[in-house]
Amino acid sequence: MVWRSGQAYSQDLRDRVLAAVDGGLRVREAAPLFRVSISYIYKALERRAATGETAPSARGGRQRQPVLSGYEAALLAHLRANPDATLAELRRWLFETRGVSISVGALWNGLDRLGWTLKKSRSMRRSRSAPTSPQPAPGGATPSPA
Repeated sequence: MVWRSGQAYSQDLRDRVLAAVDGGLRVREAAPLFRVSISYIYKALERRAATGETAPSARGGRQRQPVLSGYEAALLAHLRANPDATLAELRRWLFETRGVSISVGALWNGLDRLGWTLKKSRSMRRSRSAPTSPQPAPGGATPSPA
């Protein structure tokens, strides 16, 4: 097994290092022998003296709950009634009706989690006016100006 940065040492290695130091081996001799740093051994000794624990501490932070949790059903109902609503309008509606202040990015991520897109529907009638930009030529070539 190869150790990677940010990964905890195995409990077996921890026990062997501490047992060697407890058995009289100096920290500076134990570190290269077990391929650990000197500071790791001192920190492990201090932690054991302070708390009695030798196991690695829990990693990672708390899992944050999405801002929109609990409001998904109301938001989807509002979106079904107002499918053309913009993100700014949705933010304003959430604040006025639910008291939820949310950033555009968080709202966008929440809508993505709900599977809702704000893209225009293909079922809408096409514009009767002429296209404003030229269509790309086949093969990706750009048309030359006339």
